[in-house]
Amino acid sequence: VQLQASGGGLVQAGGSLRLSCTASGRTFNDYAMGWFRQAPGKEREFVVGWNGGGTFQADSVKGRFTIFKDNTGNTMYLRMNSLKPEDTAVYYCAVSRSWASTRYYSPDEYDYWGQGTLVTVSS
Repeated sequence: VQLQASGGGLVQAGGSLRLSCTASGRTFNDYAMGWFRQAPGKEREFVVGWNGGGTFQADSVKGRFTIFKDNTGNTMYLRMNSLKPEDTAVYYCAVSRSWASTRYYSPDEYDYWGQGTLVTVSS
């Protein structure tokens, strides 16, 4: 499967943004899904994910970020509300063949990645 992330941009603090990730070759119905982000000088970190065990969120985004997919399974989304300057990062979508991994937060669990889309939140 190939993944294409889009939807990043510049937004003011408190605003909202929706990122998209489109799959080609296969659909998201065949995988566990996740979003990660990487800020300058920092390691890639888990944001939100979904697998057979449920939906998971990093503490830093709980109640603000949501992961979902469309009915066709071709597109996955990350809805981000109440954005903060510390949310500024390159955001990556990813999928995993491990349907119910308890290590959903680890980049090593994911098999395919999108190219990343930059989100900048101004104060």
